[in-house]
Amino acid sequence: MILGVSGWLSEKLGWDVKVIRIAFVVSVLFFGAGIGLYLILWIVKMFSK
Repeated sequence: MILGVSGWLSEKLGWDVKVIRIAFVVSVLFFGAGIGLYLILWIVKMFSK
């Protein structure tokens, strides 16, 4: 949503963007790892262009 990671990841995996966004929210609320994973994926996205 903020950095475009969910949309980018949904294109790469062929999944619905809503599923990926829900997975990020659940991982933040229950595991706390979603923020770090989101930032790592953003960095990967920036360097994969």
